[in-house]
Amino acid sequence: MDKLRMQTANKADENFRALAAMFPNAVTETIDENGEVVRAIDKDVLMQEISVKVVEGKDERYQFTWPDKKKAVLLANAPISKTLRPCREESVDFDTTENLYIEGDNLEVLKLLQETYLGKIKVIYIDPPYNTGNDFVYEDNFASDANEYLSISGQYDILGNRLVVNTESNGRFHTDWLNMIYPRLRLAKDLLKNDGVIFVSIDDNELDNLLKVMNEVFGEEQYIATFKWNRVKKAPSLSGSVRTKYEYVVAYYKQERTMLYGKASYNKQGPLWHLPNRKQTLLFPPKSIRVKKDFAKGEYGGTYQVDLLDDLICENGLNRDAVRIAACSAWGQEKINSYVAAGNTFEIKKEPTTVYTDLQSENNFIAPSDLINDEECGVKTNTDANEDMKKMGIAFDYTKPISLIEYLLKMGVYNDPNALVLDFFSGSATTAHAVMQLNAKDGGNRRFIMVQVPEETGVETESYKAGFSTICKIGKERIRRASKKIKEQLGAESKKYDFGFRVLKCDTSNMKDVFYRPDEVEQNLFDNYSNNIKEDRTPEDLLFQVMLDLGVLLSSKIEATTIIGCKVFNVAEGFLYACFDNNISDEVVKAIANEQPYYAVFRDSGMASDSVLTNFDQIFASISPTTVRKVL
Repeated sequence: MDKLRMQTANKADENFRALAAMFPNAVTETIDENGEVVRAIDKDVLMQEISVKVVEGKDERYQFTWPDKKKAVLLANAPISKTLRPCREESVDFDTTENLYIEGDNLEVLKLLQETYLGKIKVIYIDPPYNTGNDFVYEDNFASDANEYLSISGQYDILGNRLVVNTESNGRFHTDWLNMIYPRLRLAKDLLKNDGVIFVSIDDNELDNLLKVMNEVFGEEQYIATFKWNRVKKAPSLSGSVRTKYEYVVAYYKQERTMLYGKASYNKQGPLWHLPNRKQTLLFPPKSIRVKKDFAKGEYGGTYQVDLLDDLICENGLNRDAVRIAACSAWGQEKINSYVAAGNTFEIKKEPTTVYTDLQSENNFIAPSDLINDEECGVKTNTDANEDMKKMGIAFDYTKPISLIEYLLKMGVYNDPNALVLDFFSGSATTAHAVMQLNAKDGGNRRFIMVQVPEETGVETESYKAGFSTICKIGKERIRRASKKIKEQLGAESKKYDFGFRVLKCDTSNMKDVFYRPDEVEQNLFDNYSNNIKEDRTPEDLLFQVMLDLGVLLSSKIEATTIIGCKVFNVAEGFLYACFDNNISDEVVKAIANEQPYYAVFRDSGMASDSVLTNFDQIFASISPTTVRKVL
C-alpha cells in the first residue's frame, strides 16, 4: 500500500517531467550551488531539438515583464500543504448538491483544485480587483513569513490572508496587481477544458496589462474579443476629463476555437460565400446542391466574383455531376465534405453568386457583438445590479448585473447543459445566481464552483450592519435567497433543479508537521506523534483531503455507513471507500474489499493490531486485487 501525498503537486516538477518526456536526450545531471548532484536540462541539446534561435542574456527581444515576475511564476508552481474542510451547517442540500462554495485565498484554492478539476471547467468568469487605487489586492508572500508580513501590511482577513489597498502612491502600483493576477490565471488555465472560455471583467486602469498577461498565459492566437459593457445608463456629468460609460470584458479560448452564441437568429439559411475570406476552389459532390436550372461554367457576379469551373446540370432538382466552384468561402473543403456526409445539401436560388447552407438549430445564432448593452443584448447596468441586491434585502455596492453574467455564460455554455462554471473572485455570487437562472430558463443542469476570500465588509458598511461581516456571508445568503425566488417562479418544476451548494473552507492540512517532515522531528519525540492527524479534525475533514489528493470530484455523493463498529465512507457510488477509525479489524478490511472499490484508504495507525496491518495487502490481493490501496 502507498502513502498519500496530502499536498498539492509541484507544477515545476510536472513541467520538467513533460519536457523530459518530449526530449529525454536533453536530461542530464550537474552540480548545484551547494555542491549537490541534481537533475538538469542541457540547453545545447534542447536548442538542437527545437531548431530555433534561443534568446538569452542581453539579446533584444519582445517581452512583457515587471518586478518579481520570476517569483510570481515560482509562486504559481510551488506546492502547498493545505486542505478544504466541509462545513455542513452553512451548506444547502450538502448530501445531494453538485455546486460548491469555497472560502479561502483563491491562489491556494486553485492549487488544491488542480488534481481534481484539471481540464473540467467549461467557462470561467472573474471580476478581479480593478486596481483603481482603492481596491484590496492579495499581497502574496514571496519572501517573508506570516509574522513579517503582519508588520509590513497590517491587514489580514479573518483567515490570515494578506489584503492591502493598492493606492496609486504605491511605487509598485502595477507590479502588485500583476503579481496578484498572473499566478492565478496560470493555474486557472489548466482547469479549463480544451474548448473552454474565460471572461475577465476589467476597466481602463489595467486593461492594457491584462491583455498582455492573457496573451502570455493563453496565447495571442486564443484572443476572442474585448467586449465593451455599458455599465451606466448616463455617464457621470461631473467628470473632470472623459465621462466614462463603459467597462470591458476580455475573452480568450483555452485551445479549441468554438462557436460563441449571441442573439438567436430566425434565419433558416446562411450564405456560404464571405468576401473577407480568401478565394479557394471547392468541390461539391453530385446531388449536394439544390438547384432549379442549369448553369454554364464561367464567371458570375462583379465585385463579388464567383467562378463556376464546371457546367452545372440540374437533374431532379439537384446537381447531376460533381461541380468545382472558386469563391471567397467561409468554409473549407473538409467542412463541406462533413456537411454533405451528414446528409445535408446546399442551395442555389438565382445564380452561383450566392450558395446557401441550411442552418442547424444549434447554429441558428448571430455571433455576439463586441458591444454589450440593454438595447442589443438585454444586459443591464450597475445601477440595476444594486437595485436587484436591495430587492433581495442585501446591501452590497460592488456587484455586476445578473443579466451581464448570464449573457456571457450563454455565449460559452448554451449548447452544453451540463457545463461546469468557475468564478474565483465570486464576490456577491452573481455568477452562481446566473447559472441557476440560466438552468431554469432552458432546463440545463449546469453546476458552479464559487471561490471567495472571506474579506471583512467593515463595521461602517450597510452590509455589516445588516449582519454580513464578510463578503462570503453575502455570497452564500444571496444564493439562498435567489434560489428561493427562482423556485417560487418554477413551482413544481423546481424539483428538477439543483439549488443547493456544498460549503468548503480552505484551512491548514489535517496532518501534523511530522507527516511532511519526519526527518526534522527528534527521535525521542516520536511517541508524541504516533497519531499524525491534528486533534481537532473530523473523519469527514480527512475524507475531503483524501478526495483532493486522489482527484475525486468534491461534489461526489458521500454515504456514511457502519461496518462492524467502524464508520466507513462510500464516495461516488463505490469508487472510493475510506475508513479512518482506530479499531479496524480483518473483518472490516474484508467487508470493504468485497465492495471492490477503485480506491480504498485507511489510517496506517488505525489497524486494530499489527497482524491486521500485515494481512491488509493479502486480503485485498485475494478479494479485490485491482483496488488501489492508500494509507495516511
